[in-house]
This record gives sequence, C-alpha cells and structure tokens, in this order.
Amino acid sequence: MSDFIVALGLVLVIEGVLFAAFPTAAKRSIAHALETPDGSLRILGIVSAILGLAVVWIVRG
Repeated sequence: MSDFIVALGLVLVIEGVLFAAFPTAAKRSIAHALETPDGSLRILGIVSAILGLAVVWIVRG
C-alpha cells in the first residue's frame, strides 16, 4: 500500500512541475483534451494504463 501512495505522490510531483514550468502548454493541452472525442480519450487512457502496468511489471519483476 505504501508503494501505491508513493506512486500517487510522484504523479502529483510530475504534474505540478509540468504546470509550473509550462503553464501555457498545460492550458493548451487541457483545451485540446476537452475537444477530443470521448472514445479517443478512453482508448488513450487504456493504452496508457497498460503501458504503465507493463513498466511496473518489468521493473518489479
């Protein structure tokens, strides 16, 4: 469980750094996501989740 909490903390750190360093690009990215069809976002989310799971699986063995 502690690994999960650490992972969530790292997500927040990475997102925070991106928003702090590139606020205009972050706004454009959010605006673009709002215009993207739900189906495309869903597929991108599933692919991202599978890739993340594969990375964890490979690193954790």
